[in-house]
Amino acid sequence: MTRLETERLIMRPLTGADFDDYAAMLSDPEVAGGLAESVGTAPADAWRSLATFIGHREIRGYSHWALVEKATGEFVGRAGPWQPYGFPGLGVGWCLARKHWGKGYATEAARAALQYCFEELGAGEVISLILPGNERSISVAERIGHRHLRDITYRHQQVHLYGQSA
Repeated sequence: MTRLETERLIMRPLTGADFDDYAAMLSDPEVAGGLAESVGTAPADAWRSLATFIGHREIRGYSHWALVEKATGEFVGRAGPWQPYGFPGLGVGWCLARKHWGKGYATEAARAALQYCFEELGAGEVISLILPGNERSISVAERIGHRHLRDITYRHQQVHLYGQSA
């Protein structure tokens, strides 16, 4: 999988070595509770989530990248393309450790992931599923050019489907 760099981030494939940082990020109920792909806050939940993203990369050839701050080498979160079984289209998602919220990293990574989807994966449309009330993610989606398309039920919960065409 391609490694990307943005102005402030290195976007590299997630690996098992990311587990401690990944589990710490998802142990925050506010982080885990904001995800349209529901995940718990226990280390075992983080393990399954990380394994799912790594496995997705093996099956599809792409997945979320680990986001690493260039200036410090610190794990920031994950972001990237995503289309597991049953997902309503090629998606772009993001999840950041709370200490990195408000720095613009989600938008920076989502823009790079969106460009990757259009240019490298040849996508005609890219979507993002966002829980109602997750205003931070709605703002990121709008900043990368997504618009609210409709509301759908995904995995037994109502979500906003945002997206855009190439």
